[in-house]
Amino acid sequence: MSLVRRIARPMLAAMFVVGGLDQLKHPGAKAKAARPVLDQASKVGLPDDPELLVRANGVAMVGGGALLASGHVPRIASTVLAGTLVPTTLAAHAFWNESDPQKRAQQKVQFLKNLGLLGGLLLAAVDTDGRPSLAYRARRAGESAQRTVHMTKREARHAARAARREARLKAAQAQNALP
Repeated sequence: MSLVRRIARPMLAAMFVVGGLDQLKHPGAKAKAARPVLDQASKVGLPDDPELLVRANGVAMVGGGALLASGHVPRIASTVLAGTLVPTTLAAHAFWNESDPQKRAQQKVQFLKNLGLLGGLLLAAVDTDGRPSLAYRARRAGESAQRTVHMTKREARHAARAARREARLKAAQAQNALP
């Protein structure tokens, strides 16, 4: 792992670990703010307990943040964190609902900060750490399999021709051996 990744991943993950712990310890205030977004959650089959959903989001943030910071499955961890950031941002920083210009500006800054974090998470989610991506490796494996099939067929054709030649030679030798 490069030095930049070793430093940047924990820096990106720190906010999620701290925010997730806060959601686990104090879900009440977050659940109240998240109520408009959580009302939509019941439509997709999630429980109707706002504090439970806030705590679950906190667990995902702490777990994903810890995995990203430690460099274990960083692409999956980044994707999980991006998934937690979207409802959190919509619930906590809906600047378009604020009427007070000062609060609206403050919420807009927080919204844009989270948007920047989402961009960083998306970059981390596609970062292959210098190794080829899974799609590239799968494509190469498919090409290798196709080459193997092609080579096997070619070798089988050569072996069949050689067997036919050998059979003709043996037949000719047997015919010459007859009186």
